[in-house]
Amino acid sequence: MVKVYCYSKCTTCKKALKWMDENNIEHETIDIKEDHPDEKTLRELHKKSGLPLKKFFNTSGQLYRQMELSQKLPDMSEDEMFELLSSDGMLVKRPLLITEDKVLVGFKEEDWRNTL
Repeated sequence: MVKVYCYSKCTTCKKALKWMDENNIEHETIDIKEDHPDEKTLRELHKKSGLPLKKFFNTSGQLYRQMELSQKLPDMSEDEMFELLSSDGMLVKRPLLITEDKVLVGFKEEDWRNTL
């Protein structure tokens, strides 16, 4: 079964979950704010995704803007970025789709269709 990290008030997450329901895709939903991935999990997800680590940041989030991360990230080490991402689920881009062999960050219907 696939897992999806979501935030209940996020419209993109709602859209992704609705799409999964409409396509009869069984999934486990995890609240990214209450039960966010720890550093070890994020490292595994990052490796599986094949994406640059910066893609895991929720660049449109309030916390990201308040912390002025757009200016700080370029000077941060990967270890510092993982530590920061694991400190608060609201920093992680969502929804985060996890399958047996793939991880997708954000919801792009075509990518999800191809993966699922």
